[in-house]
Amino acid sequence: MGVLVRIPTPLRRMTGGLDKVEMVESNLVDMIDNLESSYPGVKERLIDENGELRYFVNIYVNGEDVRFMDGLSTSTKSGDEISIVPAVAGGLGLY
Repeated sequence: MGVLVRIPTPLRRMTGGLDKVEMVESNLVDMIDNLESSYPGVKERLIDENGELRYFVNIYVNGEDVRFMDGLSTSTKSGDEISIVPAVAGGLGLY
């Protein structure tokens, strides 16, 4: 069993409509890099030019906001559930 990653609706066109994917990763940076390898374009929608999580994107590991954990260095383990949640607001977003 790997790590379950829930894909938000705006990114599903990049994943061929998949709403979740399973990965085996040790931290969020690796998970995002793996997502980018499998689904090109995902990373630029999650990470800014400084390598930080975009301000309008929230990532949760087992319901905990990674910004209050170790950020993109947050470790993951088999059985964890990662949710990528775009902020609900006007303006530019994941689209």
